Amino acid sequence: MTKKENVLKAKLRTKAGKGAARAERREGRVPGVIYGGKKAPVMFSVDAVDLANELRKPGFRTRVYELDIEGADVHSVICHDIQRDLILNRPTHLDFLRVDKNVAIRVEVPFLFVGEENCVGIKKGGVANINIRELAVMCKPDAIPEHIEVDVSALDIGDSIHLSMLKLPEGVKPEEEGEVTIITIHEPKAEEPEVTPEAEAAAADAAAAEGDKGGAAEGAKE
Repeated sequence: MTKKENVLKAKLRTKAGKGAARAERREGRVPGVIYGGKKAPVMFSVDAVDLANELRKPGFRTRVYELDIEGADVHSVICHDIQRDLILNRPTHLDFLRVDKNVAIRVEVPFLFVGEENCVGIKKGGVANINIRELAVMCKPDAIPEHIEVDVSALDIGDSIHLSMLKLPEGVKPEEEGEVTIITIHEPKAEEPEVTPEAEAAAADAAAAEGDKGGAAEGAKE
């Protein structure tokens, strides 16, 4: 799958450490680092608003960017990790990995489940149990799929879809092969009978009566 070029503007960072990173965030920027490719790491920062706009688009973690660092080089990168604020969930740091268009890389691609509204098993009251939501694959950067579609419309209760049943895009190979279960349609859970106040009171009376009998028996033994 050929993808259009995605450009992300950045600025070079010259100071490392928590203090320097906090200063970047106060200026409305998100610090990050590029590594890999047998080259020295490069520190950078991107505008927080620009990053937020990119994160709203599907497939941020599978998208190759041309990171254009002002006054420096342009790097082909893909997101390896995003650190976030624990309270506000805002990005606080980016880890980008260098990519070479001729070298396959490992990337985790999300599954896109379709056909739930027509799923045979779900219409019968079955419950979908998703075992894995993304797949680790090896492929060249220009072959990275945004997602892998999984059609569940034909699944009945008790049916599953395994990795071996999927047809992946050309040039994309799963890191793990075989009977890896992706999704299963289970039977609906049996509803527990509703306990009425009267039934609860009767059960309490029965338990109390059993307790009285036990106490009387102990007294008779003495």
